[in-house]
Amino acid sequence: MAMLEEFRKFAIKGNVVDLAVGVIIGGAFGRIVDSLVQDVIMPPIGKLFGGLDFANYYIPLNHQGYGLPLAEAKKAGAVLAYGNFLTILLNFLILAFVIFQMVRLMNRLRNQFHTPEEAKPAVAPTPEDVLLLREIRDALKNGR
Repeated sequence: MAMLEEFRKFAIKGNVVDLAVGVIIGGAFGRIVDSLVQDVIMPPIGKLFGGLDFANYYIPLNHQGYGLPLAEAKKAGAVLAYGNFLTILLNFLILAFVIFQMVRLMNRLRNQFHTPEEAKPAVAPTPEDVLLLREIRDALKNGR
């Protein structure tokens, strides 16, 4: 029964719940970015490169599969699907940029509500009489 109690405490901790929410939202956001890239960004780019679906660009590594759609070319043999790779790379770059902007915004908001170390009042300098008393104390300790 002790293990179940430990597991309950672990699962209820705020960090675990926050992580779960982050993973769920991140998955949904990833699907939004995938749709943005595949449905909005890549069609005009594909149009610039010959009017084909950019994800279907490939180089067959055997002599079969020229001119076939990517799925059929993969059935015919090995292919180098560079168009699909570029689409996924663009997905990643957009996602990384958006996350960077979110972190940047969060840091900016955090700095507005927290005072930086420089803004804290400086420690007052030690008065001269205290410094003199310290020197006398140190001299007496050293036997001067």
